[in-house]
Amino acid sequence: MRIAVAGAGAFGLKHLDALALIDGVTVTWVISRRPDQAEEVAEKYGIAHASTNLDIALDSDDVDAVILCTPTQLHAAQAIAAMRAGKHVQVEIPLADSWADAQDVRRVQQESGLTCMVGHTRRFNPSHQWIHRRIAAGELSIQQMDVQTYFFRRSNMNALGKPRSWTDNLLWHHAAHTVDLFQYQTGEDVQIANAVQGPVHPELGIAMDMSIQLRTPNARVCTLSLSFNNDGPLGSFFRYICDNGTYIARYDDLVTGREEPIDVSSVDVSTNGIELQDREFVAAIREDREPNSSVREVLPCYRVLGELQTQLAAER
Repeated sequence: MRIAVAGAGAFGLKHLDALALIDGVTVTWVISRRPDQAEEVAEKYGIAHASTNLDIALDSDDVDAVILCTPTQLHAAQAIAAMRAGKHVQVEIPLADSWADAQDVRRVQQESGLTCMVGHTRRFNPSHQWIHRRIAAGELSIQQMDVQTYFFRRSNMNALGKPRSWTDNLLWHHAAHTVDLFQYQTGEDVQIANAVQGPVHPELGIAMDMSIQLRTPNARVCTLSLSFNNDGPLGSFFRYICDNGTYIARYDDLVTGREEPIDVSSVDVSTNGIELQDREFVAAIREDREPNSSVREVLPCYRVLGELQTQLAAER
């Protein structure tokens, strides 16, 4: 399988590292807005073609699928362009930064019949998969999820601490992880969603602090706190309060409510959520099936985000 990776920043490199571990996969193109960065990454990973133009790669005969690790604001349009060019696509989270654009991507996927997967990595982290399997086996039932997503980003910086050319977003990016995971783990769509936010940053133009409450029809609740003002510890921390135990997930690691480590190494072939996500993308294309985290599956998340965006806009 021949794959083009668009975006050579922090997450583009994570995907390149993951794809190198999957048999029968060759990255044939890397695309970056900076030609020097594209050339440097191509040389490091042994990629044949480097470009600043995604359209050239989409027109190429040596591309079967595309992974988009580009700025959020480009995701929907680029995913649609990839499918219209006949390429399968995995678009990093978020799928879009509006409900209308998310629906457009789903419509084009239905028209094309191609694989369109969204990088909702939390579905693939072994910690969350361990919880998911116990729920599916009837051993756990979620009463509440309490989630903290905290970063210190008062300027446009990426996960490697390098300048970004675009502005990140607490609602459409970071809240998307939790809204989707909550619905995935409970097996229910959110029925009630509320949000409040703090002041808008005068230069970045986004709220730096936000609080979200969610409830399903069966009264499972989720409380999500997000901040770009938090000066450590950084990251996302998920507390599952269940009928049969409490569990805390920190990316690929899992502990009980008493901080007792849980071995999740047997959940899958890797303990790296990004690698498992890419393995699912490749397997779904090869097996001609719908992937976990398909655009169809994650679309309810973006409906909720759209409703929350409308609420927050009315408050301003």
